[in-house]
Amino acid sequence: MLSGMNKIIIIDDDEELCELVSEYLTVEGFDVSSVNDGESGLAAALSGEYDMAILDVMLPKMNGFDVLRNLRLESKLPVIMLTARGDDMERIVGLEIGADDYLPKPFNPRELAARLRAILRRAAGDDDGTTASEKINIDGVELAPASRLVSVDGTDVNLTSVEFELLRELLSEAGKIVRKEDLSESVLERKLSAFDRSLDMHISNLRKKMGPRADGSDRIKTIRSVGYIYTLV
Repeated sequence: MLSGMNKIIIIDDDEELCELVSEYLTVEGFDVSSVNDGESGLAAALSGEYDMAILDVMLPKMNGFDVLRNLRLESKLPVIMLTARGDDMERIVGLEIGADDYLPKPFNPRELAARLRAILRRAAGDDDGTTASEKINIDGVELAPASRLVSVDGTDVNLTSVEFELLRELLSEAGKIVRKEDLSESVLERKLSAFDRSLDMHISNLRKKMGPRADGSDRIKTIRSVGYIYTLV
């Protein structure tokens, strides 16, 4: 379960925004700190003191993309990126290099809090008790819900919390098409939007990390305009 005082680090050079968001999230039950440049943000994110980071793209000393790239070399710390409204490229790049979600500026603090809680639930492996806790072994892929570990043909695969939950959903329905709308609601915890590329990018990252089978065939296939399927051989 989520603790009442999850520790959040805000990495943003807008000190006024940091103060306003910190005040709101504190009232919502979070323990919030902030830093105002990329180098300090990376150090804080790697310190092991925080449960999640809110990361802006435009930062002095080290931009948000480089912070995230360096962070992902060593840590699975959940990250939500703050991007410029309407800048699809920022969102796509952020998701490609390992962000768990994004939120365009300006944003509603209530939506930020809701997305933080959703990501933290995924990272903690919380569910409603209906998801099987036993290991899943299919096609050389082993997924262990309790330890949050995944291996492919005996080799460990480092997945973000979103990628892990997407793979669990697909493996649980292996050989069947899983609708994009269902994945969005069960994993991202929001209704699918026509302009939200998050799900597509997470699936793309997951597909790359899993790699193809020995015969070159894809493990995860896209069913155009419908959803995705973990294929069986």
